[in-house]
Amino acid sequence: MNEKLQQIRENAVAQIEAADSLEKLNEIRITFLGKKGELTAIMKSMKDIPKEGRPAFGQMVNETRTDIESKMDAMKNTLARKAREAQMAKEVIDVTLPAKKSVLGHRHPNTIALDEVERIFVGMGYEVIEGPEIEKDYYNFEALNIPANHPAKDEQDTFYINKEMLLRTQTSGVQVHTMETHPLPIRMIAPGRVYRSDEVDATHSPCFHQIEGLVIDKNITFADLKGTLAEFARELFGPETKVKFRPHHFPFTEPSAEMDVTCFKCGGKGCRMCKGSGWIEILGCGMVHPKVLEMSNIDPDKYSGFAFGIGLERIALLKYEIDDMRLLYENDVRFLKQF
Repeated sequence: MNEKLQQIRENAVAQIEAADSLEKLNEIRITFLGKKGELTAIMKSMKDIPKEGRPAFGQMVNETRTDIESKMDAMKNTLARKAREAQMAKEVIDVTLPAKKSVLGHRHPNTIALDEVERIFVGMGYEVIEGPEIEKDYYNFEALNIPANHPAKDEQDTFYINKEMLLRTQTSGVQVHTMETHPLPIRMIAPGRVYRSDEVDATHSPCFHQIEGLVIDKNITFADLKGTLAEFARELFGPETKVKFRPHHFPFTEPSAEMDVTCFKCGGKGCRMCKGSGWIEILGCGMVHPKVLEMSNIDPDKYSGFAFGIGLERIALLKYEIDDMRLLYENDVRFLKQF
């Protein structure tokens, strides 16, 4: 038995020293020390040894096991160190190489223009209010003094979901919701997407953005409207900007006007941008129609107000001298990162 144990030890040590990987070392451990290994098998033969010789034999088996495990642990550390060194050599990092740059996003021209408009009106005490893009016909038309069969409906050529629901054509419906639910006085702007059945070209899109404004209080006059919008124009386009109001018609305001600003490119002298006129049309506005106030349960004898509407894309196109609205929606990074 002593010779058998010595042979097992020598074979195990020889194989351990020849092992070239941790996987091979594990196979050797199973061969000699596993449940069905050679050392385990020889332990089972202890029943054939005389009783008085069993303690000495057990001690020899334990010494052999300890010796094999010691050799295996030493080889395991050696192989692990070599594997780590090989991995480090393979994954070496050249610290002189330039780092990978993080590509950050950029605000869209529409977002930049909207933030600027909101900053101006919030600075004048206005509240920014948003509303649903799927709107009732009542809030989109009737409550704004545009009854059924009104010509203004044909002009907007609306996307209807059913007879009562549609994709809003203007954010003015948010003004009606606000008049119905908010306490007076009201000073608010309503930015958001709107939808009209327009053909896509350089100045039109079936989906675009509006910013509608509303003020309701006692003793509001057209002078308040002019002063507010003149200050807005100076803040947006520069302190030298002048404004001009031209009579117009909107069903929900009376009187109504279109507002022009002096061309910020040529200062009003005339250029390609203003088509030689020196003026650029920027928005529509007017005093809130008494009937619109009555439909929202506001007494027109006590309260008055003004409203205005601005096309956000128009602001962006003019402010950044973009000549084609389609560029705003083509997601061309080369274009967007200019802003």
